[in-house]
Amino acid sequence: MPRDVHFIIGASGQLGTEFALELHRSGERVVLADIKHPALDALRDLPFICLDVRDRDVVAAELKRQGATHVHHLAAALSARGEQEPQWAWDLNMRGLLNILEVAAEHRTIAQVFWPSSIAVFGPDNGPVAEQNGHRLPETVYGISKQAGEQWCAWFRKHHGVDTRSVRYPGLIGELCPPGGGTTDYAVEVFDHLHGTEPYPCFLREDTVLPMMHMQDAIGAMLQITSVEADRIRNEEAYNIQAMSFDPATLFAEIRRHVPGFRAEFQPDFRQAIADGWPDRLDDTAARQDWGWSPTVALPELVARMVSAKSPALEAEPDL
Repeated sequence: MPRDVHFIIGASGQLGTEFALELHRSGERVVLADIKHPALDALRDLPFICLDVRDRDVVAAELKRQGATHVHHLAAALSARGEQEPQWAWDLNMRGLLNILEVAAEHRTIAQVFWPSSIAVFGPDNGPVAEQNGHRLPETVYGISKQAGEQWCAWFRKHHGVDTRSVRYPGLIGELCPPGGGTTDYAVEVFDHLHGTEPYPCFLREDTVLPMMHMQDAIGAMLQITSVEADRIRNEEAYNIQAMSFDPATLFAEIRRHVPGFRAEFQPDFRQAIADGWPDRLDDTAARQDWGWSPTVALPELVARMVSAKSPALEAEPDL
């Protein structure tokens, strides 16, 4: 029986890099695609295709040539950059997704499409806790594209039988790659400022609570939802997944347990308005019930891992 071929678009990004590495380590057959080569040495020897997902003909030809059975479409313009370049962001996010869905509908050898949605689908009128099928009226280009993308995935699932699967990711924090232009990026980039002489300039207010997740759980959710039987995916759009929620003040206090001299100051910019429109946490009951979602990394472990990765010579203070 032929092996599955996992075709990862956006494989050089924050999520794509760690997902590709996990699949490669587990022995899966992986093909990487992006507009830039992977930065990690561990991925350099894997098949790589320089590809713009907006070019439908190239996408179709490469998916067929590589014998792709599972497409993981992770390329996207994120929230902060999307507000600065709205037409480019909409074009990348929408045309790219539609190209993948159309090709999957035409080529039945593609068994499944995974595409990540986001907390950005929720708007300021949603309230602090976002229900699974709660009101969604996003106010950013990124959020609008993700909301539309959820509807397109549901449409292709209903009318063309494309097995689409999706989760709504919160802010993602990992050790391997820099952030890519999102509103939650402060929680990643701060770890590159642990030992600077100047305070870290945080672009959100100290009391801005947002849902967050360590990359280990982000990858775990993707592996879980893509491996379960199709009849367990009862939500036609995307599933909420929740790991932890915190504000910058709480994160920085945890960092100071490991790096007592760390300092930060708060300089909110245009990203504050974006964050103010997002929920504090997501109700992920449906994901837990339908396919067994459960996070594994809490805030203390997240910070300890990030500090260790950015400061390998430091020993974290023990829990008291």
